[in-house]
Amino acid sequence: MGIRVIDELKERIRRRAQDIGLAFLGVCQAGPVTGFDHYVEWANAGLAGAMQWMSRDLQKRSDPRTLMPGCRTVLVAGMNYGTGNGPALKASVLTGTIARYARGSDYHEVLKDRLTCLLSAAEEEAEHSIEGRIYVDTGPLLERDLAFAAGLGWRAKNTHLIHPRLGSYFFLGEILVDLDLEPDSPQPGRCGTCSRCLDLCPTGAFLGPGVLDARRCISYLTIELRGPIPRELRPAIGSMVFGCDICQEVCPWNRRAPASDDPAYASRAGLDPVDLIRILGLTQAEFSLQFRGSAIKRTKRSGLLRNAAVALGNSRDCSAVPALVRALEDSEALVRGHAAWALGQIGGPSAILSLRHRLAIEPDLWVQDEITDALKEQTDTQEPAGGQPPVQGPLCNPTNL
Repeated sequence: MGIRVIDELKERIRRRAQDIGLAFLGVCQAGPVTGFDHYVEWANAGLAGAMQWMSRDLQKRSDPRTLMPGCRTVLVAGMNYGTGNGPALKASVLTGTIARYARGSDYHEVLKDRLTCLLSAAEEEAEHSIEGRIYVDTGPLLERDLAFAAGLGWRAKNTHLIHPRLGSYFFLGEILVDLDLEPDSPQPGRCGTCSRCLDLCPTGAFLGPGVLDARRCISYLTIELRGPIPRELRPAIGSMVFGCDICQEVCPWNRRAPASDDPAYASRAGLDPVDLIRILGLTQAEFSLQFRGSAIKRTKRSGLLRNAAVALGNSRDCSAVPALVRALEDSEALVRGHAAWALGQIGGPSAILSLRHRLAIEPDLWVQDEITDALKEQTDTQEPAGGQPPVQGPLCNPTNL
């Protein structure tokens, strides 16, 4: 098969990808991944935190052919999930923010279905069967490095891939195929001297251009971390309850990026923004029902309620105290401990009394420590007189009620 025929087949497959609903398609040759050594250095430095799977099977990430020996080409596809140029709506201090990518349907299923259709379409165009394996953020593939090699954008300083037209709000998926296609050419970097993504990260998660310490990343802290969020990082999380878009929101390339018109990624009702009080009161059954078919289910009920408690604590709004007091009775220690921290941030006599009552019966040692530290935050708060309505503490202003 000559080069011209190969190019024609590639373009026919690219057109089919657009018909299927994929925003773009790039092609790279199967072989050693150029970013592998950098990835190994990053993983060995412990910067993946508790995401142990990112340090397993490292050698499999070095070359797609380790996953499919007959692989000759990698098709890298993308889907735009952008919701416009501005940040999430913010209705009140008691609402939280969910990252754009998680406001609609679970991208794993949506993109996998479309890649399955694309593989069938490629067989139709090639007029013969093709061996192929589909990956959507599920296997040991260095997706962004493959996308870079396939000419879909450049590696940004915040570790994202930036597409010149779509910015960085897109999902990636790959099909490993035993088909020979002419590879696309990588694009040069265009970040220049801009460092907004690095400078404006609230938790200081970037050690330098292209080096992310996941242990400080808000997306990691609110999604992948299963245990307590480190106390010193909680204030910087602000109102984020699932993921974070800050390093993308401040990127000039995303200002001109078009919003997605794909109905699969339209925001579900109640997720832009999200009601923190309602989230904190979700039962397991309610959580499972609301987030069925959503990426948010990854953080589990206890993780989402933990995040909502932190966001409420950061609001410093005393109208959140009743909900946080109820959360002190939650069956999950993770939720109780972060509710205690939040009450310590808001303060006031009602919060203090509730924390003291809970400390007397709390069985979990870690939660006991959280309650004790929360009470220390309020050592100067006025105690309520016996039989009298609670006197508002310095952080709980009656005008906020």
